[in-house]
Formats: sequence, structure tokens, C-alpha cells
Amino acid sequence: MNFIGKIIPSIVDYSQFCDALNSDCERVNIMIGNINNLKEMILELHKKDKKAFVHIEMISGIGRDKDAVRFMCDEFGIDGIITTKSQIILAAKAQKVPCVQRIFAIDSAALKNAFSAVASCVPDEVELMPGLMPKIIKKTKETIKKPLIVGGLVKGVEEAREAFLSGADYVSTGCKELWNVKI
Repeated sequence: MNFIGKIIPSIVDYSQFCDALNSDCERVNIMIGNINNLKEMILELHKKDKKAFVHIEMISGIGRDKDAVRFMCDEFGIDGIITTKSQIILAAKAQKVPCVQRIFAIDSAALKNAFSAVASCVPDEVELMPGLMPKIIKKTKETIKKPLIVGGLVKGVEEAREAFLSGADYVSTGCKELWNVKI
């Protein structure tokens, strides 16, 4: 199987930005930054024809409400929002910007609640964390019926391959060694 293009770089440290910028990937998750440097990061990604999805809760100096979503869309030209908050998903949908809802599989109750949240706010994609649980990946994909990203703790080619074989549509990772690998 060839999963090229299905790895999503997640920038978790500024030192990774140039590697993500020069990767073969079409989309980058921005997990760091602030109100002063986010626009420049997005402009650089756009110059390389990459989509910039921003995890709103990880950006300092910007609120976590509908006005912050509108501001990031209007002022920074983001291509998508990543969030754990249902109200941010609804705000992103109102701005017609793609949205990813992050869910955490810490136990059965958390997963059940996450599935309910996904059903009620209907994000465009769902990101399951951590990404190392084949049975949970499969169950999540069957339940949500949305594109599924898995992330968190995926550090090797075999882990990414297993995630894809379990039903993941994408793997997001801060492990730059995976960003240009053909799996």
C-alpha cells in the first residue's frame, strides 16, 4: 500500500517549521505559535501550496471562541481549525472553514462521550488520540463515518502503517522522519 500524502506534519516545535515547509505533504497542522507569528507561518505555508490547519487551543494571545475563529479566518487565512471544543467546531462551520475535532480515547466512557460530541456538532474530520490502538481506530472509523486522522505517539513507519490498515485516513505526527516517507 502507498500512503504518500496521508501523513500530516504536526509542528510542535519551531525547529520543525522548515522541515514541514519543505516536506512533500500538502497539509500541515500548526500546534505552536501566537498572535504575532501565526500569520507569517501561514503565509509561508501557502507560498509552498500547503494548507495550514491551526489548533486554536495551542495558539497564545488568541481567544477560544467564535470571534477568535472569525479573526483567524479573516486575518490569517487559515485553511482549517483543530479543536477539542464542540463550540469551536460550530463556529468554524459558521465561517465555512474545515474543522477537525480532536478526541481522546482514555477509557470507554471518554470514547462514548467523544462519539456523542462528534454526532452533535458534525466536524469535517475527527482526530483520534493516541494513534496506537488498532481496535479503537477501527471502532472509531466505523462509528463516526467521517475522515479519521490518528495522532499522538506515532513515531515509526510500522506504527503509521498499522494505523492506516486499521482504518485511519491520515496520520498526524510531529516525527519529522515520517513526513516524506512512502509507507
